Amino acid sequence: MNERRFDPAKMARLDNPERRKALPPEKLLQEFNLEPDDDVLDLGAGTGYFTLPAAKMTQGTIYALDVESQMLGVLMERTDEEALMNVQFVQGVIEDIPMDPEKVDKAIASFVLHEVEPLSKGLEEIKRVLKPSGRCLCIEWEKKPMEQGPPFEHRIHSDDMKKAFEEHGFSVISTTFPSDSHYVIIAQK
Repeated sequence: MNERRFDPAKMARLDNPERRKALPPEKLLQEFNLEPDDDVLDLGAGTGYFTLPAAKMTQGTIYALDVESQMLGVLMERTDEEALMNVQFVQGVIEDIPMDPEKVDKAIASFVLHEVEPLSKGLEEIKRVLKPSGRCLCIEWEKKPMEQGPPFEHRIHSDDMKKAFEEHGFSVISTTFPSDSHYVIIAQK
């Protein structure tokens, strides 16, 4: 396993009340301007923190990508329980997304780009699968020491992430800081 990748044994951390309070997925998706017919790629979908609310907010297809079959299995059970029929499961890595070019209107990269090696390859792949003028919602840990989140050396500073998006041909629409620990970047192809 890539040392940067999230350990599926810790999946309970992905959907807890503190995280929902700090980063409510429905609110973030509204700010992301999720449209009723958008096709969406949730990168590192995990247990469905964004997949499930996105599937309820759009009639389009939600592609839930994760490298871990265990995570996708949990997400499949959750979509079945909620009778969500517009979710497709994709096992793979962000550095080589197994999807056709220009497939989705929106991509969600929530706490996952710090795991991508190299980041440049991940951003190229996101750009490749986005339709023209498609948007990416990036949520990450700020690069500063704190007890929660990934190790300091794996984090990407918000200025560096913004620069990386711009270097790969994206326009950064907004950068916000919902807490002193996190940042949210919306970038457009």
